[in-house]
Amino acid sequence: MKPSAIRRRLLAGLVAAPWVAATRAQDAVPWRIGQSIALSGPLGDLGQAMHQGAKACFAAVNAKGGIHGRPIELQVRDDGYDVPRALANAQAFLTDKDCFALFNCMGTPMIGAMLPKVLENGVPFFAPFTGALLARPPGARNVFNIRASYPDEAEQLVQHLATIGIKRIGIAYQNNAFGKEVLAGAQVAMEKHKLGGATTVTVENDGKDAAQAAAKLAAAAPEAVLVGLAGKPTLDFVKAIRAQRRGLPLYALSVMGPAATLRALGDDATGIAVSQVVPSPGNAVVPVVREFQQAWKAAGVELEPSHLALEGYINARVFCEVLRRAGRNASRAAFIDAGWQLRRYELGGFEVNFSEPGRNASRFVELTMVGRDGRFIR
Repeated sequence: MKPSAIRRRLLAGLVAAPWVAATRAQDAVPWRIGQSIALSGPLGDLGQAMHQGAKACFAAVNAKGGIHGRPIELQVRDDGYDVPRALANAQAFLTDKDCFALFNCMGTPMIGAMLPKVLENGVPFFAPFTGALLARPPGARNVFNIRASYPDEAEQLVQHLATIGIKRIGIAYQNNAFGKEVLAGAQVAMEKHKLGGATTVTVENDGKDAAQAAAKLAAAAPEAVLVGLAGKPTLDFVKAIRAQRRGLPLYALSVMGPAATLRALGDDATGIAVSQVVPSPGNAVVPVVREFQQAWKAAGVELEPSHLALEGYINARVFCEVLRRAGRNASRAAFIDAGWQLRRYELGGFEVNFSEPGRNASRFVELTMVGRDGRFIR
């Protein structure tokens, strides 16, 4: 055979290789993982962003041949941010012999309800979407938390307020397990920074009492308000407190900030400071963000890329890395062992360190602010 013909065959093989790998992966037995998340209901916009970010990652991985030649199949069940539905979803996944792991399930009340079954079953419970301490049970080797905790976020916000000389702080928190964790974290941080007691109000999950809560808080004349709310309660409370005291500084946690919430708030969102647990999804200088943007575009997602979508993508990237290290025919036990060997893993601008059960693998927290165009600025 002539050298030119050999070269042509080699080049054809190189071009075909990715396509062949992807085809083989799609024909192989998939790594099937389950996700119970709110795709509808009061926090549906949060769940949609997280889910789509993860899907974009898995699609990119599968397009390159999957993990050890097997595609990742993400099976999702909508729980509408409802505990009974989430429990039913989890039970369905746990009884499915082909479900390898539970991935990125959402919500403090839902996670709290699922955990007893998860701990009993021993299934890998990877990257639950909550910063609550209840999701970080000491000694639970099958539970892998990535995102910084709510106390980590509250500490950052309170430290900032103490640094700029704020003394009188109001706290509005959701009347559920999530909100109570935020309150507890904020109170610990306030004591640490020698700030006085805060005026506190609760808001129900449907936001029906947001106006009354805002009026009570405004009457106490705080210098700033820490908003421990997510989804619809955030909308109702922020609009109500803005009507009471337009210029009052508001500080919120990461779960407050999906694009849909900011659009719904309109001008009322301007100036709100928000803690974030991942880098800015628009900062392409950060390698992992650049890769996220490429996967997001390739997936053709109609949603605007957000911090929450990037978080879902990062969670999926870390899951894939643990699965890769676990080996070709990994068992759940091998996956769990591989996870706890993932130390100081650099994901291109975001470090993951699974040090011990009960601790989150990331402490990344930075403050952003909502600009006049409804986008985050640093």
